[in-house]
Amino acid sequence: MDTKGIEQMLSVLRTTATQASGKSAESAAGSTDFSEALKNSIDKVNQTQKSANEMAEKLAAGDSSQNLHEVMIALQTASVSFQEMVQVRNKLVTAYQDMMNMQV
Repeated sequence: MDTKGIEQMLSVLRTTATQASGKSAESAAGSTDFSEALKNSIDKVNQTQKSANEMAEKLAAGDSSQNLHEVMIALQTASVSFQEMVQVRNKLVTAYQDMMNMQV
């Protein structure tokens, strides 16, 4: 399973936390924009789902080049990556709600 997008998002979150705590900005240099990392992760999950669905459609149509095992693995990978994305979204919503409930 490819978790590069999630790792990148976590890196951005750690960098933001470092900057918010007042530590040196030098360690945060070279990080990507959070919105860009989030968009890239969502695009990756979308592409994984499209690819798995195309493979399943070809298998159902009788394409002999499609292997049942590979199609099942691709579908399961797409499902797991979508579940990961939903969990990240849930954590982001919770963090946002926590921040909005803080009293200044």
